[in-house]
Amino acid sequence: PNIFSMARIGHRLLESYWKTQLLQRFTLLVTKVVTQQYLSKAFAHPSGAIFFFNFCIKFGESITLAEAHTLRFIAEHTSIPVPKVYHAFTHHGKTYILMERIRGQTIAERWLTLSNMSKASIFNQLKQMIEELRSIPSKSSIVSNLQGGPIYDCRLPQTSLWGPFKSVYDFQLALRNGITAHSLEAQTHSSPGPAAIPELQDLIAFHDSVSRPPVLTHGDLSSFNVLLRDDKVVGIIDWETAGWLPYYWEYTMAWHANPQNLFWQKEVHKFLDPYEEELKMEKLRRTYFGEI
Repeated sequence: PNIFSMARIGHRLLESYWKTQLLQRFTLLVTKVVTQQYLSKAFAHPSGAIFFFNFCIKFGESITLAEAHTLRFIAEHTSIPVPKVYHAFTHHGKTYILMERIRGQTIAERWLTLSNMSKASIFNQLKQMIEELRSIPSKSSIVSNLQGGPIYDCRLPQTSLWGPFKSVYDFQLALRNGITAHSLEAQTHSSPGPAAIPELQDLIAFHDSVSRPPVLTHGDLSSFNVLLRDDKVVGIIDWETAGWLPYYWEYTMAWHANPQNLFWQKEVHKFLDPYEEELKMEKLRRTYFGEI
């Protein structure tokens, strides 16, 4: 019996190996073929992903395996609709994620044709999904991606990865370039200048008051990342910025999500708990320290 069990295990491992090899070769071949100049317009998406029949391929030096892990985690632990990941790997310095193509239109594409009743239904669905996401308890105080590694954000200067951070305090300290109440008092004529000190004192006081643990966060809930069919939310996509982040981060980042998405600022409170004081402080931080 042991020999037969070992044989079955070996057979499954062999099947898994060949399946992995086949998916990897398929992904590389499709990417190579459809990125040719004469085909790229037909298959490439403005985001840089490739749509090939029922598949979507994200690839590049800025793509991370952490996003594939996040998609699998969300699919396993929630009912939130996300693309199924078939395979993810790194090849010659680039990461490839082969996933399901969810067919639908973004909220941004549909917005002008949606009735008030449709919008209310969509926001109610989103609200339930985000509540489900946030209900997953954090196992530590670390601010990180879902694997405990660095957080991705393309708006970061020089590098798109930062952290992980031991705590929300350390994360917020990094957000304000390490400025503390003590170092602020020591400043005279140096940047950001005496006139900014009262506002920065308010920002530091707010950051120091945050005691809640990090929560599971998508990090980029713009109208471009929610897919609809009719009035049903059929997909939330682009989870590369997801991680364990401060309780207010989902709201403030959705509010700031995209310059082409300004109408969204009036809508985010309809599916996310509004944190107006936190948003005020985040606007202040961005004034002195940039988007991230």
